[in-house]
Amino acid sequence: MVAITLPDGNVRSFPGSVTGAALAADIGPGLAKAALAIRLNGEITDLATEISEDANVSIVTAQDDDGIELLRHDAAHVMAEAVQELFPNTQVTIGPVIENGFFYDFARDKPFSLDDFEKIERRMAEIVDRDEEIVREVWGRDEAIQYFNDAGEEYKAEIIEGLPQGEEIRIYKQGNWLDLCRGPHLPSTGKLGKAFKLMKLAGAYWRGDHRNEMLQRIYGTCWASEKQLKAHLLMIEEAEKRDHRKLGREMDLFHMQEEAQGSVFWHPKGYTIWLALESYIRKRLVGAGYVEVKTPQLLDSTFWEQSGHWSKFRENMFVVPDEIPSTDDEAPVLSNNPKLMAIKPMNCPAHVQIYKNDIRSYRDLPLRMAEFGCCHRNEPHGALHGLMRVRQMTQDDAHIFCQESQVTEETTAFCALLESVYQDLGFDELEVKLATRPEVRAGEDATWDRAEAALEAAVQAANLDYEITPGEGAFYGPKLEFHLKDAIGRTWQCGTIQLDFVLPERLDASYVGPDGNKHRPVMLHRAILGSLERFIGILIENYAGKLPLWLAPVQVVVATITSDADAYGTEVAQALEAKGLRVETDFRNEKINYKVREHSRAKVPAIAVVGLKEAEVQSVALRRLGGKTQEILALTVAADTLASEAAMPGS
Repeated sequence: MVAITLPDGNVRSFPGSVTGAALAADIGPGLAKAALAIRLNGEITDLATEISEDANVSIVTAQDDDGIELLRHDAAHVMAEAVQELFPNTQVTIGPVIENGFFYDFARDKPFSLDDFEKIERRMAEIVDRDEEIVREVWGRDEAIQYFNDAGEEYKAEIIEGLPQGEEIRIYKQGNWLDLCRGPHLPSTGKLGKAFKLMKLAGAYWRGDHRNEMLQRIYGTCWASEKQLKAHLLMIEEAEKRDHRKLGREMDLFHMQEEAQGSVFWHPKGYTIWLALESYIRKRLVGAGYVEVKTPQLLDSTFWEQSGHWSKFRENMFVVPDEIPSTDDEAPVLSNNPKLMAIKPMNCPAHVQIYKNDIRSYRDLPLRMAEFGCCHRNEPHGALHGLMRVRQMTQDDAHIFCQESQVTEETTAFCALLESVYQDLGFDELEVKLATRPEVRAGEDATWDRAEAALEAAVQAANLDYEITPGEGAFYGPKLEFHLKDAIGRTWQCGTIQLDFVLPERLDASYVGPDGNKHRPVMLHRAILGSLERFIGILIENYAGKLPLWLAPVQVVVATITSDADAYGTEVAQALEAKGLRVETDFRNEKINYKVREHSRAKVPAIAVVGLKEAEVQSVALRRLGGKTQEILALTVAADTLASEAAMPGS
């Protein structure tokens, strides 16, 4: 007998081995129809897999994340089959699943064009209609290499040749088409459905090496239903409208250029947003008991070696040799083995130096040390993306030095602060993930056991729902990641708190305990926004440029209807500025509707329109961004109203 334990704890017994498909049918016809694969003792495998001994099994459907991943994997295969049917002599290379979709890299002499997409999609739909059975086979290594070489599939043959000896060579067939693949796959192409769309073309080097041949990459997206596909395409369309790079140009906030790869040129309006956000965070930190510090940009490599960052992050650091002092008449010279300096990629070791500069007592703890620290990381050129991925960044970084007994209290306080800040900034939905020890890490396993247990206890004490992401922790300790959701449903990982027993040990940080002996502090690395550059990019996209009044670089434009009202317009601007508002005037000889349209495109939240009529009664016609009407208010009332709305949260 074979006993199958289902997720709800029920056990089904069979006289002999049973396939996943038969198990699903035994549970019910609805599940049999929806089944895509099974999870056998935690591992995803094909429905055709024979279960020959007692096991824990669940049925995977399109409602599961694993099911969606299967659909996208099979969409890549169906696309590859369609391409090879339509364009003979095209070689397929690799075709993995990616976030929200898939891609496949093709080797073909003639370039694909976007015009080919419709034809490929039609053929993909035909393959789905054929409902071709998908069958797994295991081939011999030499047999597989010979087959693909004979078929002109040189890349596939090369992949197999590079596999370790003894590794199983799995081939998946669908109809007359086949491919090398680990699997698993759907039972047939008909299970895929037609909620897919090809999205874009790109070039890609074979195996990611620029010395190799350039291949053609086709990206696609795939979902469980047409409704989900349409929602995704709508989100993409909306995201393009909200692109912070496009809005940054339209609103004159910042620019970037080739001569400063990955660094931002902030224009006055953009830097106004920066200063407002920094001022808000600084106020919240002061209220939470943090002290602010400033540390050097350039540090000796010995600090990074001691901390462990040198071996882990050296390739992402900007490193410079330390020149030997010379006489006034001579140029600086370098020794054969110069001392190396590194521009800091993070602030941690520098904060430890401030901590160590004095004798610390347990009475001094917790010590919450914050810095708007400018850091540099040598990100690859291809990874740079506007404000979202830069080389020079400023973090709202802080480190809490505390006793181990204070970890829960400090973590829960941080979580409450972070939630409050996100709500003030317009983000109400939050996901929390507990990232545990990575494969490459510093510290002993026993230390990691303590750290992970302490952080999990802390997030539970904070009453936050969380999921565990194994292997995603920092190299010196586990961490909580905070993922916020924006107005169009995208998630962004911004905040983090990392529990670190390792760095205080490596850098010899200590405090004097009640017993008069030295003890190691625990170090909590934490940030709420992450980098200010990236968070401002997120804010711009979340609000589609229509920032809250307190963050808007220009809060009010005073626009005159005729030049006769210019004097009163100046009086209005001065009254608004006296209330602390950021004001611009528009006294140009243009029609008022033109002025309103122009400032609306620039995302100015409020326009105070004035003419002779308003001047006579000391009023303004107030127009709000996105509004269809205007409100007539006395100047004093308008000034007070706008000043109240423009107050920083918590003021």
